[in-house]
Amino acid sequence: MEEPTKRARRGRAPAPAGRTGRPRQAEVARLAGVSQATVSLVLGGKQQGAAISQETRQNVLDAAGRLGYVPDPAARRLAAARNDLLGVFSFTATFPTDVQHSYYPFLVGVEREAAARGYDLVLFTGSSAGGASAGQPHPLNRARLADGCLLLGRHAPVDELRRLVADGFPVVHLGRRDEPEGLAWVGADYVSSSREVVERLASLGHRRIVLVREDDEAPASTDREQGFLEGLRVAELPDTKAVFRSADPALDLTPERLRRWLADGVTAFVAEETDSGGVWRALSTAAREAGLEAPRDLSLALLGSPPPDLADASEPTGFDIPRAQLGAEAVRLLATLVAGEDLPERPVALVACTYRPGATAGPPPGARPDPG
Repeated sequence: MEEPTKRARRGRAPAPAGRTGRPRQAEVARLAGVSQATVSLVLGGKQQGAAISQETRQNVLDAAGRLGYVPDPAARRLAAARNDLLGVFSFTATFPTDVQHSYYPFLVGVEREAAARGYDLVLFTGSSAGGASAGQPHPLNRARLADGCLLLGRHAPVDELRRLVADGFPVVHLGRRDEPEGLAWVGADYVSSSREVVERLASLGHRRIVLVREDDEAPASTDREQGFLEGLRVAELPDTKAVFRSADPALDLTPERLRRWLADGVTAFVAEETDSGGVWRALSTAAREAGLEAPRDLSLALLGSPPPDLADASEPTGFDIPRAQLGAEAVRLLATLVAGEDLPERPVALVACTYRPGATAGPPPGARPDPG
């Protein structure tokens, strides 16, 4: 059994009486009888072959314990020219941390992968540093406090992103972005997934299908529309007036409009998913207020996951976005950029979505067999 005095000497003892500041490496070196460079190597966990004996290493550790020495993380990071910090920047006024927010699963994947790789996270928002007022740096510049940064949001400032990319700052956008050139991004394969949803509806017998989407040019919306139109072409269905854009879904998607569509022969409606879930919510509300039930009177599909506040409603037909997987993949790509490793010419990653059969789609009313 080891002698008590030796066990105590190797444990961390309080700093000497009268000390007002934190112990320094130079003091550890004097107590251990070695150079400060040796202390730095030992406490930094670096192995320099057989240059430092095990006895010397133990003397340094004993001295550090007796003095209560704790390495200064800021100094170590400064010496390494890295902070071991990854930023997560949300283009919103406040950071969305509600577990019901669509961003939350992304953050779960980001946090888990960052922890597995030894990184801490720092969160930034669009209101950081008081916003981008005239003559002031854009809040996105604060992301440079970290070694690299992930970006969350449909609408990001292209000029500021272009400046970060041009400066060689490691940055990855969560979601497809074509601008600026050279920006790394990780996104869901909305094109293939949206096409599959249309093909499934066509296989049920639907011949007139309408996509309802927000009236903007966000890449996620564009990808969903592209996949939707490809699905119509594959199924040889008409695409005239097949896409309805709305700047205010709650105002535009009325029971009367829905009835007019049905009277024109439309039997299935596909909604895009957005951060707010406004399109799906408005479409579902219009159907309910019109006295229509899915899939009895019409079929509904959602290109994404349903809003959490509608979890008690029937599960919509559509596809699920692997948000946690996307967050983890974004961290892996960002870590590669931070490490300066070689990347392909287009540093992007597409993650497949999973089709969700749901309970809101079925054959059109006229195609159902007579129950009698």
